[in-house]
Amino acid sequence: MPRDTSGRVFRAYATYGILILTVLIGQVGNLPGMSGVKPPVNVTALLKCGQGGNKLCPDPWLGASAAADPQGFRFPVWEFSWPGAYRMQDGKPAPLVQREAPVVAASTPYPLTYRLDFLATAGTLVFLAVLLAFVPMLTFGVAPKALPTTLLKTLRQLRLPVITIAFILSIATVMNYSGMTSSMALALASTGVLFPFFSAWLGMIGVFLTGSDTSSNTLFGPLQATTAKLSGLDPVLMGATNSSAGVMGKMISPQNLSVGAAGVGAVGREGEIFAKVIAHSLILTTLMGIVAMLQAYVVPWMVPKL
Repeated sequence: MPRDTSGRVFRAYATYGILILTVLIGQVGNLPGMSGVKPPVNVTALLKCGQGGNKLCPDPWLGASAAADPQGFRFPVWEFSWPGAYRMQDGKPAPLVQREAPVVAASTPYPLTYRLDFLATAGTLVFLAVLLAFVPMLTFGVAPKALPTTLLKTLRQLRLPVITIAFILSIATVMNYSGMTSSMALALASTGVLFPFFSAWLGMIGVFLTGSDTSSNTLFGPLQATTAKLSGLDPVLMGATNSSAGVMGKMISPQNLSVGAAGVGAVGREGEIFAKVIAHSLILTTLMGIVAMLQAYVVPWMVPKL
């Protein structure tokens, strides 16, 4: 087989360059020192106009502002309180669900909101990069029908994983807002001196349920910190353990299994993948728990003081 020419190799890698550049520009507002830069230089703030807390671009491109109509449609970011989970109070939606101690330090509202980010989300930026990369591909002889054909094949391949992920996220939301997840967390938190070990398992379970280390930290972070204080342990260590061990739940998270299986053409074989990786997840979580125990009782000086 003849070797590819340097020009062909360059064009192949150039498509990834377009992808990286597009995503980087779209997320430039998240880079250090860019959060306070105004649009249009801060493209991220521009693509999130009207989102709550976006002081650089408070008004949406389309629709009334959140202050004028909290539940109304807005573009490019549509965020509203989920029907049945709030009541109107002084013209603003007030959450009906409350988070109570010891999950949090004090009783606090637990808003259930839905946000549809039309432009700044990674998926939209990747799709934009596809369109941009296809332009030079056309000039080098790629057939125009290649884009719609590939898009249809991708949609067909991902149709079941998308449905699966939607149901899994729905289950996770129900578990969070019904108190089921917190109940499991409290059961692990009541293990006394062994809590540093089970703190790792709590983080792993959080990522397994939500599919996201960030979501797990949001869900269990306050509980970890509060329980650590009550137990005389370092909240920094417990928070770090929740995050570090949470990564071990990524490989068995149903959402990630569905996406991974779809990416390699193994839709429907998620169970086989799960069986292959579950042992690795359990062993690594156990090791993280042992490390947390050592850092809590044997070498506490390793944990930084804030």
